[in-house]
Amino acid sequence: MWLRDDNTYQLEFRDGTAAEHYQTRTISQEKVITALNSWAKGRPDWKDAFMWNNIGAWFENAD
Repeated sequence: MWLRDDNTYQLEFRDGTAAEHYQTRTISQEKVITALNSWAKGRPDWKDAFMWNNIGAWFENAD
């Protein structure tokens, strides 16, 4: 998680390989806190509140 200069939160996760790297941004601190708490508890639905963009192409040579 990263709080950007424009006051949006950027979240990323990798689902296995570098090709499965995802990113989203939100202005909602509440959604970020809920997602991080759910992730920490191992709940599989922690990412459902966001629209994720696959940015795996940025990491093509990472594996």
